[in-house]
Amino acid sequence: MKTIPFGFDLNGPDFIPSEYDNHIQRHLTAMKGQYLDQTAYQQRLAQGDDLLYEVYELRRPTVPGELLHGISIVHPGLVGDEYHMTKGHFHEVLETGEIYYCLKGHGFMVMETPEGEWAVEPLYPGRVLCVLPRWAHRSVNASLDEDLITFFVYPGDAGHDYGTIEQKGFRKLVVQHDGQPAIVDNPRWAAAEAG
Repeated sequence: MKTIPFGFDLNGPDFIPSEYDNHIQRHLTAMKGQYLDQTAYQQRLAQGDDLLYEVYELRRPTVPGELLHGISIVHPGLVGDEYHMTKGHFHEVLETGEIYYCLKGHGFMVMETPEGEWAVEPLYPGRVLCVLPRWAHRSVNASLDEDLITFFVYPGDAGHDYGTIEQKGFRKLVVQHDGQPAIVDNPRWAAAEAG
């Protein structure tokens, strides 16, 4: 791990960092229970455990004052009517934010707080998105033929809480409707709140 200031390159078209320490690959099996249409999920899985997204990380100490950073690449495609997406997470240290800078593609950042506020913001090349403290977030690729690539930075001690989202997903879903992306309510949340 570097102990002096350093730099690295992000060159198109793929924007894979010229230096990285960790390459995470999330396949369809890693998203079990996250897509609403479980029949479509099982049908897709029967065809193969496709790679949905990748993360290239530059490791830094997980302590206050450090900045963890890397590249997220969400590949294009659909599971049922839902676009490919990341697992999504809160930070374990809830009062920490995250910055995303979109390098390529088009999509959305789906966000929500524990109190039920929600927001969906567009992502496109040159767009900077500030995810505030307390907001869970998930990247969604709204293209069927191009990767969604973002650069991210967050505090070293933030941590990741994936489990909360895995229980019911996000309150909002990004689906394809008449060939275009649409933001819709997640029926799993509606059922939970009604019950």
